Parts: sequence; structure tokens; C-alpha cells
Amino acid sequence: VLDSIKSETGIFLNLPKNISGILDYAFTEMLNNAIEHSKSKKIEVYFKRGKDDINFKVIDWGIGIFKNIKKKKKLRSELEAIQDLIKGKQTTAPKAHTGEGIFFTSKAGDTLVIHGSDKKLIFDNLIEDIFVKNSRRIAGTRIFFTVNIKSKRNLSLVFKMYSGDSFEFSKTKVIIKLFKIGVNYISRSQARRVINGLDKFKNIILDFKGVDTVGQAFADEVFRVWQKRYPDIKIEYCNANENIELMIKHVLRTEEV
Repeated sequence: VLDSIKSETGIFLNLPKNISGILDYAFTEMLNNAIEHSKSKKIEVYFKRGKDDINFKVIDWGIGIFKNIKKKKKLRSELEAIQDLIKGKQTTAPKAHTGEGIFFTSKAGDTLVIHGSDKKLIFDNLIEDIFVKNSRRIAGTRIFFTVNIKSKRNLSLVFKMYSGDSFEFSKTKVIIKLFKIGVNYISRSQARRVINGLDKFKNIILDFKGVDTVGQAFADEVFRVWQKRYPDIKIEYCNANENIELMIKHVLRTEEV
């Protein structure tokens, strides 16, 4: 499909090598994801080149990405499916592939929007943030990806950032605010949702941007209980305010005593 787009249109003409590489990877991953998981009888793809950027869409009318994850992983809601998805290395078909495609695609361009059911998951790398928004309910899944033609983003650097020396996908960042929707503070039960499945990684970064506070039980579950269970996994955190810092340091001091 991509070869036909390249040969029959001028969309890829004179593109910088780094942008062409990003589009090759992102489009192939998103199309293959739709083919393998959606069970849709029809998939439509669109490419558009503007003055400053290039974007593509992949649209299917299948089961829907969030609904599929919820069903296969026996989760309680599609919001939990979204929380699962953003961690990386999460797949409903482990024998077929590793679940890396969406994770790296979400880091490669300027924006990636995944619309399934009545939710939009938005990765905005221009402001380094992730959002979940309510949207009109649709059948299937719609993917929208965009990258600026003059962007300095480089696919190999994205891989290197989240890989060890062996180039194994070993590092992830978890956006904590996506686990606190509808609650005032994050508790032990939510901590377990945050860290579920993260034992696949060697290095974990917890990003507390947009989170006012966490319960002591949350900090205890992550930084003492879970860390004790997996001592070889490195847990780091960033964007924690003084309230969160207080809870984390309190738990760490308790562990040292």
C-alpha cells in the first residue's frame, strides 16, 4: 500500500530522510494493527501533505481498539484499556507481535490520535502530554498521525530513548494523571492498575504532571511493595510536587528503617 502511495502521488517527494523514515514506520505499524486486530471487512487510508506537515488516517469499522483490549484482557472499562495501552508492551496477540508499534508510533510524530468507541486518546509530543477526551461514538477505530516536514525528530533516537544497550524495548514512561480520572487522589488499588504489567521493563518513569497528590497507600504499593518484589527494576519519577514528594520520601524512609 505504501509503495503505491509513494509511486502514484507526490506526497513523499523530496522529503527529508528522517521524516520519510518516521512515516514509513508509523503508517506500516498502524495499518498492520488494523489488519491484524480489527476484524474489519474494509480499511481506508488517507495521506495528505500540507505546506508544513504530512498526516495520514487509518480507518476501520471493526471491533474497536479499546473495546478489543477490554474484552481480551478482561478489564472493567474502556478507560482501563486506554490506561493499559499507554504503558507499551501491551498486546492482545502476544504470539503475533510484541505490542511495541503503537508505543513507538506515539513517540515518533508530532501528534497521534486514536479514536475508538466514545473516547479519543491524544498523544501530543509538541507539548509532551497525553490526553483522553470524550467524543462521539463510532464503530471501529480511527487513527490520525501528523508530523512536521521540518521536524528534527529521528526514529532511531526514539528507539534509543526507550531501549537499553541491547536495543531491547526496556523503558517506559507512565502518565499518572490518566489513572486518576473521577477520583480526588490515587489509592492502592489504582497503584496496582498503574504498575500492572510493568515487570516487563527494566526502567520505569512515573510522570506526576497534573497530579495534585497521591495517597500514602499509593506510594507504599509502588515504591515499597512492588519495588521489593522486583528489586532489579529501576523506578524513577518526574514532575512530582512537594505533596507527592513527601509521600514518596516517607515511604522510602520507612523502608530503610
